[in-house]
Amino acid sequence: MRSGLRIAVGIATAGRPLILAETLVELASQTRLPESLFVCPAAATDFDASQTSQLPFPVHVVKGSRGLPAQRNAIIDAALDFDILMFFDDDFVPAPSYLAEVENCFAAHASVVVATGRLLADGIIGPGIDFAAARATLASFELPKTESPLVNRYNAYGCNMAVRVAPVRANGVRFDENLPLYGWAEDVDFCRQLAIYGRIVENARMTGVHLGVKGGRTSGIRFGYSQIANPYYLWRKALRNRAAPCAARGVICRSSLVTGTVCSSATVIGLRPMFSRVFLRLARMSRTWSTSWSTPPSSKFIATDRAAKGGLKIRP
Repeated sequence: MRSGLRIAVGIATAGRPLILAETLVELASQTRLPESLFVCPAAATDFDASQTSQLPFPVHVVKGSRGLPAQRNAIIDAALDFDILMFFDDDFVPAPSYLAEVENCFAAHASVVVATGRLLADGIIGPGIDFAAARATLASFELPKTESPLVNRYNAYGCNMAVRVAPVRANGVRFDENLPLYGWAEDVDFCRQLAIYGRIVENARMTGVHLGVKGGRTSGIRFGYSQIANPYYLWRKALRNRAAPCAARGVICRSSLVTGTVCSSATVIGLRPMFSRVFLRLARMSRTWSTSWSTPPSSKFIATDRAAKGGLKIRP
């Protein structure tokens, strides 16, 4: 029985039109279809709207600035009338029961504001996974016969993140578009903004496969840059917010604490111990960086870690 919740799916995409086309075919096999799909392509060539004519739900193309946070914010602005906004990456293949389990989760647990699924496989930590392998993995999976308890998480995994729209709408919560280059850790910051309004949970009944396609958004060098610059930016942001008067802190004072941001983000890609050491080292060496950033360093800079005198050098 339907709960009455209206679900929209949002996909921000860049440089992967063929991957996206196959992902939408998989989305059409959901046992519980979304009320609408919102696609925000970074460029006109990233999405062929003619391929959607056979999809069993309305498809809306949303215009937004290039960059994952900006594209997802454009989707939020277009989907504020829905109850649940389901963010999928353009290379995420959900199990056929995924959206049905999303509806059950949010209907049964009014305190949940963000829910993420449990991945059966994640190609981001290796060479990637193709659609054939993803379908085989999903075909071999059986849902548990009994209900699985929700597990509280610090943040959701952005490749499959279901959001209750009401607190987003009421409090103007958005992704931080200042994050440089690849929007890495944008899901952590977004979730911590919402955490004061309810629970962030993992639901083991919401399952899927993240292909981890390597092409599309940015180069490996720029991605590596964002893995250093973005957590550092969020750390600086948290320090500024914590220094503000308590009455003015509101939502932001709960976002992006140093250890939480780094460890939770890095855990997703299996690099928690290494990345924690890297970030803590950077924090100790912060005197070599500008201490007055109000926004991240320009994307024209590339961070290179050089051993000379233990400093982090930034070169154009």
